[in-house]
Amino acid sequence: VTKKYITKRIFIASDHAGYDLKEVIKNFLIKKNKKVTDLGPQNNNSVDYPDYAHLLSKKIKKKPYFGILVCGSGTGMAMSANKHKYIRAAQCYNTKSTILSRKHNNANVMTIGARLIKKVTALKCVDIFLRTNFEGGRHNRRIKKI
Repeated sequence: VTKKYITKRIFIASDHAGYDLKEVIKNFLIKKNKKVTDLGPQNNNSVDYPDYAHLLSKKIKKKPYFGILVCGSGTGMAMSANKHKYIRAAQCYNTKSTILSRKHNNANVMTIGARLIKKVTALKCVDIFLRTNFEGGRHNRRIKKI
């Protein structure tokens, strides 16, 4: 884990269940002077999570950007985002899962379950995700097989 963020551009989206936490995360990143693009939704009215996962995934394909997707469990967003080539979405639920998702899996999208994580833990995970480098080495071979 480095002291500075390893990406300049961050895309964020949610569904209705993740809306409030998405707003908290977005404001946290803006206060750290990070370039954040909010892809929606703009309120907590009911929406379909795959629409937002697909939108975000299309924005960051093959670019050195990171994405953050928030829904009720984090699972649906991960499943939807991982349908896209070049997307490696990992469900991050604690600091260890977050560190390993970057170091070993080179995840470029993190998904968070708003109904399953405390706000303080979610913010820690976001911070760690955006500061952790991929280890490469033996993990490169495995990533190429995905």
